[in-house]
Amino acid sequence: MGRWGAGGGEQQLTLQDVAQLLRKQECRRVVVMAGAGISTPSGIPDFRSPGSGLYSNLEQYDIPYPEAIFELMYFCVNPKPFFTLAKELYPGNYRPNYAHYFLRLLHDKGLLLRLYTQNIDGLERAAGIPPDKLVEAHGTFATATCTVCRRKFPGEDLRGDVMAGRVPCCPVCTGVIKPDIVFFGEELPQRFFLHVTDFPTADLLFVIGTSLEVEPFASLAGAVRSPVPRVLINRDLVGPFAWRQRHNDVAQLGDVVRGVERLVELLGWTGEMRALIQREEAKLDAKDN
Repeated sequence: MGRWGAGGGEQQLTLQDVAQLLRKQECRRVVVMAGAGISTPSGIPDFRSPGSGLYSNLEQYDIPYPEAIFELMYFCVNPKPFFTLAKELYPGNYRPNYAHYFLRLLHDKGLLLRLYTQNIDGLERAAGIPPDKLVEAHGTFATATCTVCRRKFPGEDLRGDVMAGRVPCCPVCTGVIKPDIVFFGEELPQRFFLHVTDFPTADLLFVIGTSLEVEPFASLAGAVRSPVPRVLINRDLVGPFAWRQRHNDVAQLGDVVRGVERLVELLGWTGEMRALIQREEAKLDAKDN
């Protein structure tokens, strides 16, 4: 765990200390920043990993360059590649994993102030985290909008067309209906600006499974007050954990799910996690059958 020089003689925080703060309910307003690393254990490839990431495997989509698949201008000319990718990523194809259910347990215990996610896979919702606790910073498949008349649609209305390989069109004006995923060149969802009130009031920050490379999301890691502990559970040191550490930063590096399991052990929540996962998996099995 990241035990860099404390500076000023202050004691370096550990993961065990953070677990103690949560157990004693000294931290009750937890903000979480999550990235693709919490979804890769569910089988969803991230975007940027060399060789395995989506951007490395886009030849099948017949696009001029990888980022084109998420560019609004390109989508307006040729929406087919995006919907080929959407068929793969659409909610319902994958299931939440241990990391998602840990965040759900934080919510169940009344500790989760807000979960900010870069992911568009909807696995936080599938894990049972209510939409009012979520900020889907890069958008969601849960809703969609006609690109011409701007009518709104539930994301489920598009499922039939997307799974059949068709481009969904508006029943009113015949314009292409686009899931409310944030493309390059689009503004972030209005809910993203909840960070203006959430981060100053947070008393603990978890950063889980993200490279902290995409702005403005990445900058949020520096938005909590300096006395607030920040916990990175990630494959590598990233962002301010790498170049602007605080004495109360903790880094649990390596496999993300193993890192979360370690924290759950320290919290004494292993039994509760097991019961929650069994319950939720049974619900998903019933839904699938």
